[in-house]
Amino acid sequence: MTENTTVGRRPLLMAAAATVGALLVPTPAYAAQQTPAPAPAQPDGQDLVRALDRAAHPLRSTAPGPDMADLRPLGTMIGNATVVGLGEATHGSHEFFTLKERVFRYLVEEKGFTTFALEIGWPSGLLIDDYIQSGRGDARQVVQQALGGSPFGREEFLHLVEWMRDHNRRRPGQRVHFMGDDIAAPRMGDEFFQRVTGYVGRTYPQLLARFTELYTGLRPLDDVFAYLKQVPQADRQRLAANAQQALDLLAGQPGAGGEEFEWTVQHARSIAQTAAFLAHDLGNPAEVTAAELYRDQLMADNIIWWQRHTGHRMMLSAHDQHVSYVTAQPEEYPKMQGAFLRDTLGSAYLAIGTTFDQGSFLSEAQSLDGSWQKYTADAAPSGSNEYTLAQVRYPDFYLDTRNAPAPARAWLRTARPTRQIGTQYPCPLEDVALGLSFDLLVHLHQVREADLLR
Repeated sequence: MTENTTVGRRPLLMAAAATVGALLVPTPAYAAQQTPAPAPAQPDGQDLVRALDRAAHPLRSTAPGPDMADLRPLGTMIGNATVVGLGEATHGSHEFFTLKERVFRYLVEEKGFTTFALEIGWPSGLLIDDYIQSGRGDARQVVQQALGGSPFGREEFLHLVEWMRDHNRRRPGQRVHFMGDDIAAPRMGDEFFQRVTGYVGRTYPQLLARFTELYTGLRPLDDVFAYLKQVPQADRQRLAANAQQALDLLAGQPGAGGEEFEWTVQHARSIAQTAAFLAHDLGNPAEVTAAELYRDQLMADNIIWWQRHTGHRMMLSAHDQHVSYVTAQPEEYPKMQGAFLRDTLGSAYLAIGTTFDQGSFLSEAQSLDGSWQKYTADAAPSGSNEYTLAQVRYPDFYLDTRNAPAPARAWLRTARPTRQIGTQYPCPLEDVALGLSFDLLVHLHQVREADLLR
């Protein structure tokens, strides 16, 4: 199969709806075509390619290693940004995942970054970070528990976690951390609720019975999909309201403060976020859109909370869409996490997008049966962003979309067909203006499928 097969990509909530048998939002009817429609007239030909050549900096490798000299211009481009979003054009390619580790290691060693954030549930991030800080347990088992079943349950992320743990052993004075900024899916187990109720029982024992009552019916949430299928929406809305009451009750305690209190409030906030997200009606197109908007907002809120609470410089790893400033699917994703982050952080947030010319990746079939399959994309079609980027003299490179020569900058600011491959495949090309969506861009000539976690 190729990316031009006429099936639309479904967002996370639509996938959940299919799993529980709810009505799906109709996907657009994309015309079958081997070559996308040409973009509007732009500087093209050799003048454009020469302009892109002048902007491009060669990327010698995506593999993590000690030689990072080729990343120094990237560090200059990043400047003083506090949060750097690094995207991925597919959720299942080896080179995109190893690139994340290589860039993060550079940012740790040369720019003082200390947190790697990933679009996984807040509780899963805590599980991984507990291992990275303490070394207790087995790295493979921890990663399997936290990431198994997700697009990130891959050997590449195990390698990253092992490096982070080793870094903390070698350099305890510059400890690195792992966080998840997303809703707690596919589970929010009893041990996570205990982070809240255990603290309440120790600190505010008179409130414990009330917290137990408010969380009854939601705790534990061991299977999100079963919850969506078995619990009527009216009950999910009631439970979401209860979770919000628990958050408000804890946050409003007079005279409360301190590190443990602040973290416990954030854990309670994650419970409330997850319950509110799952209270949407998945059979209603408007509700699906509202839920996706809420999800990007809460992911940004969690990143901002972590950064402001810890003071850490952070690298955020997510799909290209979720780090970008401009949505390519406004009917499904009205506003992206990257746009919310820019609204709050201004230039302290910087977005890096990725593209590739050809190669393979892991994704799920549209049947949504939970199996990850290898798919292959041929060389980028004429008229696409990737087709022109593939003509740059370097096979792998990065550039600053803000400071490129004028012909390249004008080309980058025009939307044209681009690969945006998520968790379901096949999917259509989407119109993306790279220069409006990202501050920096990394282009890879070829990628291969990621390695399933063994």
